[in-house]
Amino acid sequence: MINRRQGLCRTLTAITLSLTASISIAAQHHSKTESTPHGKVVWDTYGVPHIFASNTPGLFYGFGYAQAKGHGNLLLHLYGESRGRAAEYWGTAFAATDRYYAANDVAERGADWYRQQSAEMKSYLDAFAQGINDFAAQHPDELSDESKRVLPVTGVDVITHWERVMEFNYIMPELKALPSGNTTTEAALHLPNALEAARDDDGSNGWAIAPVKSANGHPMLLMNPHLGWAPSYQTYFEAQLSAPGIDMYGATQVGFPVLRFCFTDDHGITNTVNTISAGTIYKLTLRDDGYLYDGTVHKFDVKTKSIKVRQADGSLKEESFQVRASVHGPVFTRKDGTTIATRVAGLDRPFGIEEYWNIDKAKGFAAVEAELKRLQVPTFNILYAGRDGHILYQFNGVVPVRTHGNFPYWSGLVPGDSSDNLWTKVHPYEDLPRVLDPPAGWIQNTNNPPWVNTALPALDPTKYPPYMSPVSLSLRSEQSALLLEQKNKLTFDDFVALKLSTRSLMADRLLPELLEGASSSSDPLVKQAAAVLRAWNHHDDNDARGALLFETWAGKFAGPQFSSDKNYQSPWSMSDPLGTPKGLKDPQQAVAMLADAARDTIAKYGALDRPFGEVSRFHIADVNVPGNGGFGNTGIFRVITWSPLAQGERNPIHGETFIALVEFSDHAKAVGITTYGESSQPASPHRGDQLSLLSEKKFRTFWRTPSELAKHTEAEMKF
Repeated sequence: MINRRQGLCRTLTAITLSLTASISIAAQHHSKTESTPHGKVVWDTYGVPHIFASNTPGLFYGFGYAQAKGHGNLLLHLYGESRGRAAEYWGTAFAATDRYYAANDVAERGADWYRQQSAEMKSYLDAFAQGINDFAAQHPDELSDESKRVLPVTGVDVITHWERVMEFNYIMPELKALPSGNTTTEAALHLPNALEAARDDDGSNGWAIAPVKSANGHPMLLMNPHLGWAPSYQTYFEAQLSAPGIDMYGATQVGFPVLRFCFTDDHGITNTVNTISAGTIYKLTLRDDGYLYDGTVHKFDVKTKSIKVRQADGSLKEESFQVRASVHGPVFTRKDGTTIATRVAGLDRPFGIEEYWNIDKAKGFAAVEAELKRLQVPTFNILYAGRDGHILYQFNGVVPVRTHGNFPYWSGLVPGDSSDNLWTKVHPYEDLPRVLDPPAGWIQNTNNPPWVNTALPALDPTKYPPYMSPVSLSLRSEQSALLLEQKNKLTFDDFVALKLSTRSLMADRLLPELLEGASSSSDPLVKQAAAVLRAWNHHDDNDARGALLFETWAGKFAGPQFSSDKNYQSPWSMSDPLGTPKGLKDPQQAVAMLADAARDTIAKYGALDRPFGEVSRFHIADVNVPGNGGFGNTGIFRVITWSPLAQGERNPIHGETFIALVEFSDHAKAVGITTYGESSQPASPHRGDQLSLLSEKKFRTFWRTPSELAKHTEAEMKF
């Protein structure tokens, strides 16, 4: 809604000339045939690439080139990891993860998936890879020597990275199969520090608004993924892709060649992490150099694999290890001695990239749903809104068909000694929960189970297998629904304002009773703390003077993840899903917790009423501005998961990343932000250049037309 501050364009004119010259030289080697990528990339003053191509391979080429410019070191590092050769490139810290990927045949499967693609899709993947290679060849000084060890990349790398992320970062990540410090097969695991962070906070917000809920009859969609802020496979990259018959805008994770969060003038889709059990960990019973299965001893299938590990002097050492497999899948030994086998759904689904691409360029809901029915994307909820007026929530993914058991049973260690527990099929699309065009005119999902995604009554979980998904709802999910119920009709400005809410539902539910209990306390510190909380408006904003104190108390009341309901008078119940949990089970205990929280707040932050944004900072490179937003489990929709305090401040480790709010009419209009900026490259001016907007709770207009871009162009290159 505001324009980029002036001046940055002039400082980068030289970049425009350099890029144009270098790419024109490279373009002389192309024959400009129908299949040869050609077009241009225009970078706007936020570093967002707008790729205009005369054909589809050109879009993929330009997108690969632009990703290499924005995140070249990260991109190559991710591809090196997905190859299972990170230890070869960067040393022993990555050896354990390489072994894990080797045991799961990630590289071999990626090559096989590539072979199964259509000739057309192979040309797109190859073009994306060539864009990366050409950027590296033309701008070697912009990439680290360490990352360049991965070059050149191929279309096989692109799809292998997709497979690795979808199947072995989301469905069966290493830390799920093998908690930190375990051993894999006969080799010790020493996990890289980057993998030590828990992934429990991964998630997103999504809203879809139908014409009946819209003040002007125009559907609306919110895209709002929440993933880690540290550069990793979770990092988002924003772009526009335009070619004959194609004009799409959105974001995807670095290394992916298609937009996972996408809108066109026709429709849009967004994703949220879903509560799906698509992978199973089996506990094996060892016997006589084998394992028990249906009452008999089965021998392991054993094969030898090897990885190369870079030594301190730069030499390579080859390390061989044995990989065992049971009827379930690859076998590992945990630190506590437990032998487990993993089974991952979706390993027979090689067309996920193609599915997203076809959804992105589809026309109308029927075409989108036809792609969804393929179930090639193994996880993630899908929310849809389109100019045709339809809105959809789809519990998407590959859910194994089981004969018994509930969700907790299949999410833990499952006995592996009986064929009754070995699943071999997955549910078809028609079996999965969904909400299409609900009467209320709105759909929401914030990683919650599929049962409460619109106005009550909810979907009935008893009509689905008990292992399909848990029955629960977080305070963030409740807040999401309650925000949408505030008004009968929403304008686009209403939609934007609701997205920016930092109000804590937990504070709304509990503070009145807590303050009433505190009013009878004789403890001066409790009275002082109560006065601070009474003056606070329940928002985690930059200048909030009670938010830090409440957050500290909430951690004592509901646990460090703010998720326990044991101290509520009324725990969460499906019979009142938007009104529980509520109340204080023990008001005196809650007041005692307030006294403890007051002491801790003073010790940690220096005062009971320290402004929230003085210690909660949006800080990347040289940008350091006051922060806002808070922990989702306190019932805040604007999610920021803050790091522990260090050197007087704390910073986001997870939360708001790419945000887009779209209204569909003849020409879709959209505003949004990519919070940490469009680049992780050390010298880029776009590292953190959008943090000021985040701090000020503002969005920028997404420029999509040539006339808009003409006013906001930073650089351009032709290919």
